[in-house]
Amino acid sequence: MSEEVLLNRISMMGTAIEGSTKDELVIEIFPNRPDMLSVEGFARALSLFIGARKSLPKYSARKSGLRVNVEPSVRKVRPFIRCALVRNVRLDDDTIRSIMQVQEKLHQTHGRKRRRVAIGIHDFSRMKFPLTYKAVEPESISFVPLGESRPMNLAQILKRHPKGQQYAFILENESKYPILIDSSNNVMSFPPIINGELTAVTQKTKDIFIDITGTDELAVEQTLAIMVTTLADMGGIIYSVKSDNKMTPDLKWNRMPINVEYVNKLLGLSLKKSDLNGLLLKMGLGFDGRNVLIPPYRVDILHQFDLVEDIAIAYGYENFEPQIPSTSTIGAESQSEIFSRHISEIMVGFGFIEVSTYHLSNYTDIKTRMNYALPYVELANSVSSEYNILRPWMLPMLMKVLSENKTQAFPHRIFEIGTVFSPDSREETKVSERKMLAAAISDKNADFTKIRQVLDALMLALGLKFELEPCEHQTFIAGRVASIVAYGETLGFIGEISPQVLTAWQLETPVAAFEIDAGMLKKLVEKNHKI
Repeated sequence: MSEEVLLNRISMMGTAIEGSTKDELVIEIFPNRPDMLSVEGFARALSLFIGARKSLPKYSARKSGLRVNVEPSVRKVRPFIRCALVRNVRLDDDTIRSIMQVQEKLHQTHGRKRRRVAIGIHDFSRMKFPLTYKAVEPESISFVPLGESRPMNLAQILKRHPKGQQYAFILENESKYPILIDSSNNVMSFPPIINGELTAVTQKTKDIFIDITGTDELAVEQTLAIMVTTLADMGGIIYSVKSDNKMTPDLKWNRMPINVEYVNKLLGLSLKKSDLNGLLLKMGLGFDGRNVLIPPYRVDILHQFDLVEDIAIAYGYENFEPQIPSTSTIGAESQSEIFSRHISEIMVGFGFIEVSTYHLSNYTDIKTRMNYALPYVELANSVSSEYNILRPWMLPMLMKVLSENKTQAFPHRIFEIGTVFSPDSREETKVSERKMLAAAISDKNADFTKIRQVLDALMLALGLKFELEPCEHQTFIAGRVASIVAYGETLGFIGEISPQVLTAWQLETPVAAFEIDAGMLKKLVEKNHKI
């Protein structure tokens, strides 16, 4: 295969060539394919894609009899550890550099800068089993960290060592730190910061021990699968290790059903079931006639749609024939947006300022400060504790805006029309979405009457009749809160925010507010008249 053709095929694989010289290729691997972050992983994917390899790789783990004990003290700090041993790895400068490179790239991407996953790589010959994973006081234990010649305790490492300074933020709220020690009390690793110099990998290393620690069990096991298969492609033999009463690595292939009609519908093709086998093979996936077989290192396959994307790549985007659509349409603003804009114009006419807040929030703002619990959708891999759940209602977002602008001149009259999210097992995504309208007045004279007047005017402008029914809601003052009911439907609630909630937001000025289901409001308006 000529270099020109090879470069073309690499680009068609879903990777971007950033540069090319006589001796080097610079290739951008997108974060959804961490299995390709090593030279070995990339070669595995490329050889299948171009047809140089005709069969799928098979990996298995032999039993080592090794064990890692996990103490309860580490559960609240960094709860998960999974380990493996890879023997007979042939190492030189290039392979060591390759291992260190994939380790750091996995740290930055799949590991979320080591917060979610951290990788330890050790010279197995220097370790005495069983190992113990536990949490200790920062100044209670010392060891020589990688690249140093003198012992340092854990607190000193975070302050003085370059890696400690870089990743100290991960442990900033912890009173105890995780360590991995052997049966002679030698420190193997201080995850997620640094390994010990004692087990540093060199060209003389033949057997490599891997420990993966983290806060996400699935991500930890996925990372271990990527690492051991990379080392196996270097010629190593994989051995399992028992940690936390679980034998790892788990190298079994997962199964996901695929529907050829669904594939053809999305891609506009006429593929037969027999065509899928060859296309999936090019992407490193198996097919048993009904299910796609997914290797343990392909952590990017989450939905049947991901399989369709791989089939499209294997088919070749250059092979798709452009077609003129059989139907013609004219673009138009959606009725939902027209209605939202109409409400927005009404609220602005009442002297309110429209705000726009994030869809993401946090448990403290949503529940603790509002003194009210609602089911919420939590992000599995949030980058920040400030934004780790999808907002289940709008009012906390307005309270946040008020708290951040309390030095501005009063009165504050704000509103927002936005989407809220709640868990729903009936939906394919397990999440339902609703559009809500929330409004708040912050002023020394803000009370139930003031916000009721706004609601009266809004409903009058929409041509709707409504009534208020007394209710209980912990966010509001008892006796000064009510449900908003129209034509037998409960649209939302209205009231004066309780002093407890105001204090939680550090607000000294009274706040009165309401929140209404804008989607339900639209349906009621459509029943009466069109906008």
